[in-house]
Amino acid sequence: ADLSHLESSAKITSYTLDPTIDKKPKDILGACFENSDLVLIPAGVPRKPGMNRADLLNINITIAKDLVEACARFCPNAVVALIVNPVNSIVPAMCELYKRHGLNTSKILGVTSLDGVRANRFIHDITGTPLSKIDVPVIGGHAGATILPLFSQDPVANSLPQETLVALDRRVQDAGTEVVKAKAGRGSATLSMAYAGAKLCKAILNGLQGDETLPVKSRTAFAYVQSTVTELPFFTSKVTFGPFGIEAVHDLGLLSPYEEKRLAEAKKILAGEIQDGLAAIRAMLPPAATADELKNLEGVGLPSSRL
Repeated sequence: ADLSHLESSAKITSYTLDPTIDKKPKDILGACFENSDLVLIPAGVPRKPGMNRADLLNINITIAKDLVEACARFCPNAVVALIVNPVNSIVPAMCELYKRHGLNTSKILGVTSLDGVRANRFIHDITGTPLSKIDVPVIGGHAGATILPLFSQDPVANSLPQETLVALDRRVQDAGTEVVKAKAGRGSATLSMAYAGAKLCKAILNGLQGDETLPVKSRTAFAYVQSTVTELPFFTSKVTFGPFGIEAVHDLGLLSPYEEKRLAEAKKILAGEIQDGLAAIRAMLPPAATADELKNLEGVGLPSSRL
């Protein structure tokens, strides 16, 4: 009822999963997901003080898996944007799930736009420059030291002393913890995340329209996606969206010596977190069929869970 009162032509319909019914989302969310072009999934438990990444992954991967399996069944061509922490591990895990279903893994992405929103705001607070003139790229991942703001690529930010930028780099990395502490462990970033998620979704929807008269900038945003811009299989990069989802994943551009050093550190951490997600989902799924098994079973039929 709350959202349906907004001044918008969008039709608002609510769906609720009944915890007393012993059925998974993939069995009952047809009416909600069918014919969707974009599914935004803000799910899972929030990070709490004292909770480590493994704790969060073990809880939230099951929640993400249930919902992404529903997407695979009811809207397999939709772009699926995940706000499920730890994003660095959850997105690779859900791509592995889509791979097992024989679906396009580039349809899965992680919402990291909050990191850019924070970097822009922190620069604005220091300089007083209008936010419309600040656009700090943030690459890497979406947790701790994997978050890498490229202040050198924004003229306003790059005008600040290096020691200020180093301090801001650390603040952007720790901004999520800053919010958790401010809420005394009773929650994490929600309103700012909703704003950042909406920014990303607007870019995706602009791309999905297929309207070539729209500026490329209006359908471009940063997201954690499967890519080849680095040696890692997943990385937060600038992404341009088109009528079928991701249209282009852009190169990183020039980095300062400090950012080059940070990039090497971030990639080392991110590589491990990607593997954590893949290991976790593979432990939940039946073993994938080997090439020899597929050859031997040609024409016999193989359950989709083994493909």
